Amino acid sequence: MSGGVYGGDEVGALVFDVGHYSFRGGYAGEDSPKTEIPTMVGVLNELLESNAMDIDGQQTSQKKYFIDTTSIHSPRKAMEMTTFLKDGMIEDWDLFEKLMDYVYKKHLKSDSMLHPVLFSEAPWNIRTKREKLTELMFEKYGIPAFFLVKNAVLAAFANGKSTGIVLDSGASQTSAVPVHDGYVIQQAIVKSPLAGDFITMQCKNYFDEKNVEIVPYYAVGAKEVVKEGEAAKWTRRSTIPTEGLTKTWNNYMVKEALQDFQAVVLQVSDSPYEKETADNMPTIHYEFPNGYNQDFSSERFLIPESLFDTSNIKGVNTSVMGMSQIVTTSVGMCDIDMRPSLYGSVITTGGNTLIQGFTDRLSRDLTTKTPPGFTDRLSRDLTTKTPPSMRLKVLSTNSTAERRYGAWIGGSILASLGTFQQMWISKQEYEEGGKAQVDRKCP
Repeated sequence: MSGGVYGGDEVGALVFDVGHYSFRGGYAGEDSPKTEIPTMVGVLNELLESNAMDIDGQQTSQKKYFIDTTSIHSPRKAMEMTTFLKDGMIEDWDLFEKLMDYVYKKHLKSDSMLHPVLFSEAPWNIRTKREKLTELMFEKYGIPAFFLVKNAVLAAFANGKSTGIVLDSGASQTSAVPVHDGYVIQQAIVKSPLAGDFITMQCKNYFDEKNVEIVPYYAVGAKEVVKEGEAAKWTRRSTIPTEGLTKTWNNYMVKEALQDFQAVVLQVSDSPYEKETADNMPTIHYEFPNGYNQDFSSERFLIPESLFDTSNIKGVNTSVMGMSQIVTTSVGMCDIDMRPSLYGSVITTGGNTLIQGFTDRLSRDLTTKTPPGFTDRLSRDLTTKTPPSMRLKVLSTNSTAERRYGAWIGGSILASLGTFQQMWISKQEYEEGGKAQVDRKCP
């Protein structure tokens, strides 16, 4: 099979990284993705012409898809928001194909047959989905070569490490994934639902309790200046439909407004939250699209505190683990000989780690603290403090782009290495061995 090995590096490979918040794509060797578009897609069922009937005599409809920020931000009657992902894995393949078609045509503007493709995947991705993706890329897009890599491994490579524990806190979940010599230790992966979407929900609950309505910017036609804390005075934009907008779309737009609030206002305190201390910290002024504005003080620290101390979260099982607990639990499930090298490279990646103070608090908790609320039966004797014999080092880049795009940057580095070129699954190998090649060549 030596004749089937792909050795062509004269044309740049494409690197794709899929996340619950956004889909990143670009050329290997570059330092940031060429494109980043939302993973959420707008879907509209349109009735066809009256003479188009199905077998039962019912009028047939076709789905119309709206992809990318500009399209999905436009108000449309009956447009539902959905995603092709579930638990980090591709679930809706038709939707995924539509997004891939769009990226190739509108952003990369290149023929798919010219470029080998490296794809990131969730560390828990199952065999059938890996094979289906391989088959899709070779059969539909006719790519010359393909490779599939766990996103935790790529994030480690982006930080110059082949061994370490990767704490990936994204939109839908946070995971601690041990990587040893470029391979994921599957049995030691630990996941938690405390992530970006959870913090957005906590923000929403906070404003609901204060009877503050979060109005997305699309609805605001005009607003008046109001004093801090006063109810907003605004008028609805007249050019948008008053009826027919779906709940999923409105919720998506409200979420966007709250995510901007998160990025600007929230901060993780250096030590466990104390209201007296937080009240003495500098406030941050923030104004929402409808004109409601406020100086935020202790709330800035209280909301993200639940990522690290889960004891005060309302309506959530107390066995849910905070950030430092996820790391120590995962390391504790690994072989004892690996633990020093894992603690020596705790790599943070994912958009949720960009909350100000996140890595400092993680480092402090891993060094000094056994968080309260961690008393479930299975873990009663487990502390979240790094053992004294271990040297702890938390790795996080100062660049926000590098932390957001960690897996993509790792893929960009890997796919551009000369030594990697012989590792691709070539078109010839795929034709000879079929989609099962992905399990043989991609660990």
